[in-house]
Amino acid sequence: MKHKSMYISTSHLDNSKNLFYKKKPNWIRVKAPTSPGYIKTKSIMKNFNLATVCEEAACPNIGECWNQSHATFMILGRICTRKCTFCNIKTGIPEKLDHNEPKRVADAVVKLGLKHVVITSVDRDDLEDGGSQQFSLCIKEIRKLSPLTTIEILTPDFQRKQKAITIISDSLPDVFNHNLETVPRLYKEIRRGADYDYSLKLLESIKIKNPNVFTKSGLMVGLGEKFKEVCEVMNDMRRHNIDFLTIGQYLQPTIGHQPIARYVSLEEFEEYKNYALKIGFLMVSSSPLTRSSYHADEDFKILKENHKKYLRSVSL
Repeated sequence: MKHKSMYISTSHLDNSKNLFYKKKPNWIRVKAPTSPGYIKTKSIMKNFNLATVCEEAACPNIGECWNQSHATFMILGRICTRKCTFCNIKTGIPEKLDHNEPKRVADAVVKLGLKHVVITSVDRDDLEDGGSQQFSLCIKEIRKLSPLTTIEILTPDFQRKQKAITIISDSLPDVFNHNLETVPRLYKEIRRGADYDYSLKLLESIKIKNPNVFTKSGLMVGLGEKFKEVCEVMNDMRRHNIDFLTIGQYLQPTIGHQPIARYVSLEEFEEYKNYALKIGFLMVSSSPLTRSSYHADEDFKILKENHKKYLRSVSL
């Protein structure tokens, strides 16, 4: 019998939804990770006993990113308290809070030589602060050991955990990211336990409390959304002062997960990008393999430069 903390639920998965995979177009295909850089990064994460969303969420870019030592840390355990139908993260009774984790994250950042780091987590609805304090401690430890490293956090919604917003704002990450994931019409099926309006308010609240923090959010496409709906979400994001948008193709992790409705064309990704820039996003990454932390270091440099250009333009 499994220990209580190791309980894994599969009740949100439905094998009857899709009995076969749609054939991937050639622009989706990636090579299996085998490079020396990948092996080195994997070894470092193992030695520090740290989880990554790259592995847990079966990211298609893991080979490319890890070859450059760009691993995305996943804190607060490997078991999520939510049951989203698109996600490959295990769901069930979560693990105990690891108080030594922030220090190990900072040590790994130094070991990897990261100039920009992305930290995310599972949902921890069981914790009074939703896990926000663990994010804060990670930021504090990284600032102490690697003060020149810029920090991006990709957080859950901390729903009904009111003090979480203050904790995160006071922590002063360089980028605050919370993904809306999909259009409001599909939330009940795909993003269970989440609330579209609450997620927008969370992003806006962080920006209001600290205008110097860049805000970022992401969408998956290919889940059955319509072009107009995606544009409406982009408009909502801009009304809530979100600076940076990522749009990527949803890829079905297993046969039991949410089925792919379609593979979005390269031309449509470009249309999304053009529309997003037109309505005022400072930075947009829109492509089939775009993920929240994909090329995050390079994108952050562009984001800062675009922000400087914007400030110069409004001062004229």
